[in-house]
Amino acid sequence: MNLQPKTGDVDTPAPSHERFMRLALRQARAAADREEVPVGAVILHRGKLIAQAHNQVELLKDPTAHAEILAITQAAAALHDWRLADTVLYVTKEPCPMCAGAIVLARIPRVVWGVADPARGGAISLFDIFRNPRLNHRVDYEGGVLEEECRNLLQDFFRKQRAGATAAPPGGTAGASEEESAAGRPAIP
Repeated sequence: MNLQPKTGDVDTPAPSHERFMRLALRQARAAADREEVPVGAVILHRGKLIAQAHNQVELLKDPTAHAEILAITQAAAALHDWRLADTVLYVTKEPCPMCAGAIVLARIPRVVWGVADPARGGAISLFDIFRNPRLNHRVDYEGGVLEEECRNLLQDFFRKQRAGATAAPPGGTAGASEEESAAGRPAIP
């Protein structure tokens, strides 16, 4: 699913998208190495890297410790402002509703992701938070950047989870949501 780019205030040439998505993928691999769901995010401000993070839900025992949330917190600290104008967020998977809401609240003008999440995507797939006319900020977006690599990383992680390659915490599969554990399948098709 390669979504066409939307134009907005912050324009980054397409070749750079792959370069920065590779940085997000590096973060996602770090998450997988720590038995976290492999999602990584980086934020650039006027072309300069100011934040990078990966999922740390299991490590921090915090359901909000998604890559996007952690990167937004870092970026706000770096800019000394909660309004993240002139930034681009790169993330390996379409943001969930919580992260999409945080992106809107942080006024991030543009998001680029690797793979869509039709089961739980909060940006545009399941919920349409980025384009919701009732909200005070719209987010320009582009999906499908290094999509296959991002999808493969997620699918490999969940395949290993289902095969029992990693120890599951009490009550579920390591790194999987309740829905994924119950269904025995990854969120990404």
